[in-house]
Amino acid sequence: MAKIFYTGNREAKLLSKIESSKERERIRTISAIRDNIDAFSNKVSMKLIEAGLVETVSKSSIENQIARCLDALCKAEDFDIDYMIAPLRTLVSNPNIASLYLTAFIVETLINHKDVIDIYGSDEDIYYCIQKELAALLPNV
Repeated sequence: MAKIFYTGNREAKLLSKIESSKERERIRTISAIRDNIDAFSNKVSMKLIEAGLVETVSKSSIENQIARCLDALCKAEDFDIDYMIAPLRTLVSNPNIASLYLTAFIVETLINHKDVIDIYGSDEDIYYCIQKELAALLPNV
């Protein structure tokens, strides 16, 4: 939820506007993902495999896991999202919430999946690969 500051001074109004814009962007991103879960999970899994960041025995299994993760993101509370992305919050400046959430899922959970052989590249490489696909889904991201 957006934080609202009611102290009445200029700084508080500016902070409130920043928090509101972040919240609007978060809602817009999650809404766009909710409408395109299957297509987005297909694109992300394909790019991760093509880029050599994820080595797997089954692309469809990875796609299903990513789709489940995105579905969980769409249904998650703000606290759950913040908890999941906490270790990666400082990965990039001004991060996208969905890209961070999916990156955290890949490096923390998907790595232990039975169909994943190994995950290569840094957290930043995975984040930027996901962000590139998300930017195609949301032109203004």
